[in-house]
Amino acid sequence: MKFLDYLFHGKELKAIGNYFKMLNGYSPTFTSFSGGVYEMDLTRTAINNFATHCSKLKPEIEGSALKSLEKTLQHKPNYFMDTTKFIKRLATYVAVEHTAFIIPIEDEYGRLCGWYPLRAERCEVVESEGQLYLRYLFANGSYGAIEFERVGIMTDFEYKDDLFGEDNSTLAPTMQLIHTQNEGIINAVKNSANIRFLAKVANMLKPEDIKKERKRFTEDNLSADNDSGMIIYDNKFSELKQVESKPYTPNALQMQHIQENVCTHFGTNMDILQNKFDENTWNAYYEGKIEPFAIQLSLVMTNMSFTERERACGNAIFFSANRLQYASNATKLSVSTQLFDRALLNRNGVMDIWNMAHVEDGEKYYIRKEYTEVSELHKGSEQPVIIQQVPQQTEPAAGEEPQNGQEEKEGVNNAS
Repeated sequence: MKFLDYLFHGKELKAIGNYFKMLNGYSPTFTSFSGGVYEMDLTRTAINNFATHCSKLKPEIEGSALKSLEKTLQHKPNYFMDTTKFIKRLATYVAVEHTAFIIPIEDEYGRLCGWYPLRAERCEVVESEGQLYLRYLFANGSYGAIEFERVGIMTDFEYKDDLFGEDNSTLAPTMQLIHTQNEGIINAVKNSANIRFLAKVANMLKPEDIKKERKRFTEDNLSADNDSGMIIYDNKFSELKQVESKPYTPNALQMQHIQENVCTHFGTNMDILQNKFDENTWNAYYEGKIEPFAIQLSLVMTNMSFTERERACGNAIFFSANRLQYASNATKLSVSTQLFDRALLNRNGVMDIWNMAHVEDGEKYYIRKEYTEVSELHKGSEQPVIIQQVPQQTEPAAGEEPQNGQEEKEGVNNAS
């Protein structure tokens, strides 16, 4: 199966020419940051960490219009990717280029059957016969095109352009600092490892003689053949000193400055990047970074997948996450018990909190009765039993019969 045929099913692609000019005169073509924002270790880690956490989002389809595609979206949105790869690739594109496209995949009958992400760097918005198209360059040099109104657009850092996000030029100084510091570390390590002795020549020697003496001294004393542990030199050298090799450590303040710049740009912190976060750190990261991406992805895929009438009838696509995944066991236990017996969580919901497999009949809800399935509550609505308190009666006087059928207590004699 050809990749182009898979996406467009052999549909005739029109010859598309002129660029579509935005109102501000900007031509919407994209390039990645020169020097590669994805090529530095720290920035790549920040991008990949964000994309990895986003890939754990769970897609759900609400409504009946595309309910048959819910399992497709949850497992394999297209022929080449499962759901985690689909979401992770989208998140990576948005973090690196601040723009990503999603195109619908249709079967031979024109019905929606999947979704595919496109990288913005290889895309351009063009016009043909009054119709806007998104034209995409494939790795083999072929072009594909699709009507622009059917495309989903994920963006970040929106400002100058009317439709798309900005580039990573603001990160250029930090990237240069990272590059310069890496080079400094490499050169410092090389220099400290190479120079081990300083020798002062006693007599005047020609440059070529100095080179010969350096080579001879190294071979005689510093090679593996010298197993005695002793260095001997003649009167050609008046002084010989050993250079202490000290390990080079980068400037801590510079490293912290670089890390803070990268973390600020990508909305993260070192605890998240090094997987040392607690539930409070995770909740803050989710609120500030993961949730906005999930909301935008939900809206983009809802708008591109449903008609206006279908959206008005309540059809939508949602991406959600288990926010309690990184909570402490005490928090998980408290939430599980408090919400389960109030019928706000079912048993499978509790299993999700604890990262356990679902159980049979786990979709039923229970409420304290103690405990009764919600659908069974009406069966226990018999008339309540009213318990009346029997008034306390005094002991009968001597010679009197007990009243109201009260019997004399066993072993108690009448008063004389």
